Amino acid sequence: MTPAEAGLSAEEAARRLEVHGPNELPEEPRTPVWRRVLQQLRDPLILVLLVAAALTIATGDLSDAAVILLVITVNTVVGVVQEVRAEAAVMALSAMSAPAARVVRDGEERSVPAAEVVPGDLVLLAEGDIVPADGEVQAAALLLADESSLTGESVPVEKAPDGDAARGAVSAGTVIVRGHGGVLVTATGADSALGRIASLMGAAPGLTPLQHRLARFGRVLAVVIMALCALVLALGLVRGQPVELMIVAAISLAVAAVPESLPAVVTLALALGARRMADRHAIVRRLPAVETLGSVTVIATDKTGTLTEGRMAAERLWTPHGEATAVGTGYQPEGAVVRDGETVTPGDAPDLAALLRVALLCNDAALEPPSDNSTEWRALGDPTEAALLVAGARLGLDRSALDRELPRVEEIPFDSGRKRMTTVHRRPKGGLLVACKGAPESLLRPEVLADDPETVTRAATQAEQLARTGYRVLAVASADREPSAEPPRTWESELSLLGLVGILDPPRSASKTTIAACERAGIVPVLITGDHPLTARAVAERLGIASREEEVTTGERIREGTAGDLTGVRVYARTTPEQKLDIVQAWRGAGHVVAMTGDGVNDGPALRRADIGVAMGRRGTEVARQAADLVLADDNPATIVSAVEEGRRVYANVRRFLLYGLAGGTAEILVMLLGPFLGMPLPLLPAQILWINLLTHGLPGVALGAEPVAPETMRHPPRPPEESVLGAGLWPRILLMGAFLATVTLAAGIWARETGRPWQSMMFLVLGATQLGVALGSRARPGTLANPFLLVAVGAALGLQAAGVYLPPLQDLLGTEPLSAGDFAVACVLSGLGHVVMRLQARLRPERPPRRVAARARGR
Repeated sequence: MTPAEAGLSAEEAARRLEVHGPNELPEEPRTPVWRRVLQQLRDPLILVLLVAAALTIATGDLSDAAVILLVITVNTVVGVVQEVRAEAAVMALSAMSAPAARVVRDGEERSVPAAEVVPGDLVLLAEGDIVPADGEVQAAALLLADESSLTGESVPVEKAPDGDAARGAVSAGTVIVRGHGGVLVTATGADSALGRIASLMGAAPGLTPLQHRLARFGRVLAVVIMALCALVLALGLVRGQPVELMIVAAISLAVAAVPESLPAVVTLALALGARRMADRHAIVRRLPAVETLGSVTVIATDKTGTLTEGRMAAERLWTPHGEATAVGTGYQPEGAVVRDGETVTPGDAPDLAALLRVALLCNDAALEPPSDNSTEWRALGDPTEAALLVAGARLGLDRSALDRELPRVEEIPFDSGRKRMTTVHRRPKGGLLVACKGAPESLLRPEVLADDPETVTRAATQAEQLARTGYRVLAVASADREPSAEPPRTWESELSLLGLVGILDPPRSASKTTIAACERAGIVPVLITGDHPLTARAVAERLGIASREEEVTTGERIREGTAGDLTGVRVYARTTPEQKLDIVQAWRGAGHVVAMTGDGVNDGPALRRADIGVAMGRRGTEVARQAADLVLADDNPATIVSAVEEGRRVYANVRRFLLYGLAGGTAEILVMLLGPFLGMPLPLLPAQILWINLLTHGLPGVALGAEPVAPETMRHPPRPPEESVLGAGLWPRILLMGAFLATVTLAAGIWARETGRPWQSMMFLVLGATQLGVALGSRARPGTLANPFLLVAVGAALGLQAAGVYLPPLQDLLGTEPLSAGDFAVACVLSGLGHVVMRLQARLRPERPPRRVAARARGR
């Protein structure tokens, strides 16, 4: 036994473990709870509320200060709890990439934790093993590795000790799908290919579009409120009002003008969205990510395992007598073979039966049925060979019966030089059957086939056409031999061509409808993969991402600088993790909000760099899950569309509340500014302003955050990322509605004063009631029982508003007087005007899709 074959000694392995550290990726440090709380409190609107709370405490208004602090506390707790719960859910999905490894130590085979593998170790690999570290292949027997999680390449790669750099090395995190071998470890942990990719994910996620918009809004709102309150204070002092009264009035107006329920509305809407997403098996890791999806203008998606099933399927069958298609799902050996629109059996199509019979015999794979640990059929061995087994089963062939009828007696294994595999089987009545399959260029040759040149030419043309459409093509041939016979070197000659099989990683059933829904919503879908350009183009065409005429940009062109504008195409092939970062950044630099979906290690950096990363939960790697904002626990891409809809619902509800809340605040400011000029020295007392604010911005305001999604939401393009939260005509609507509410309130006050009624109490009741009417008019689906919480909240608030006029304890607190039944009826009628005008405004000025983004989406 050589030193290499004996492996490291236990002492040397321990020493190297001390030097190189454990074979683990550096864990992302957990965010402590106190830091999460501070992140929640840094929101500009929360800061405005904290100032308002301090002012109310300074004036002795402890009840209103308590309400404001309660809103801040609830907002913070909900945000922190959601983040912690999401992190726990992702950890529950996570599993170590390779929990154990077989190594040779002191000349003996041992099983050690993967974390203890060190450079220089001799690791033994077999079918089904996850490679624990980077290494060089020392010995191999039919060794085949699935590297799709690292490279995006859907076809497994043969490994051999005498191969080139790609064939002679294995990488951590890849999976052995066939054969066995020994590997000398060259890099572990952060030094491995897995670690180098993970190191690209250092950038922390930035603010979401909604957070940017609300931050700008909070700063502007703070300045405007301070200016208006200073104006109210100055006007009161000029009119000779007591200084203390006007200071309290100005502070009360400031508190009333701040939509303190906005953080609660946003948090409730996001939390409801997160809960709905959880019901759809999507885990939201960061609460604002729900809204970010609603702002997405570009969805960049990986191919293998994301848009596709991540498994091979023998789909196209060709023989010299005709073509057929095998249909079914996954590796489940159920489905059908269809020719000319009809399902066929071996008896109906003897040419297809002969083709697939030989493909099943010349095959080393197996299919594993569902078990306790898996609900799906799995491939054991080469996925390409497993696909042939499935196609045979769908025609009605029985692999076990064939093996019993035609037992294998000899074989010539596949190797990359010959690019074919041959097996020899004993016939029941004597004689041998030679079964051969391989790449068309290795089989469609005169020294291999005995067929006429015309048949070979037809087959070569068909193979080229299948390859151009993204299929991996296998040719299948056979021959009968006498048992006496020829030496093995003659087995692969004088064969008869049976046909071709086109194999592809098929798109998921939900992928095409997902892409179509994105297109309808004005979102640009792009495909970024490490797979072959022809395969990438074929999948993109099938799913409607790109047409046949559109260009495919490759990683080589990006590296050479000849790719041009990276936002000018929709399909990118043969890309590296670094190039995926460049592509995502190019779209972001062009002003887009980018979502990235993926499942592999190679997708991790792009998932982190994108505005929102979406990872697959089942097939997805740990690196991808930790980099993502949203994890699809069921790997269903259709969930992304639901998430976009949820995000748009959140943003629409935020704007709905802002229209309602700021219109009320505007009305209160206008009443306080204009009232003195109409003979009302102090239109409303500070306590009355705060009471109205508490009732209208309290439960009814928060309830607006639970409004359902409006019809046609997913038929509008996303809003421009740079658009203000009050953009698209919301400011004029706020001012118009605020002016209407102020006019109605002042008119009621003037009428009451001129007729000898308690005018201040009348204004108090009307201003609160009309705002509540606006809340009812703001519903996304009026005339339905959707969001009953809003109906209950408005009813309760109206009751409390009336109680402020009629209950003696509240009369003393608020300085009100009781109104007659007739006056109360007038106030109720006026409150209905708020509802009517809000509905009219919604009809006359509906939410319109932004033209520039719509045009940009269509132009891609």
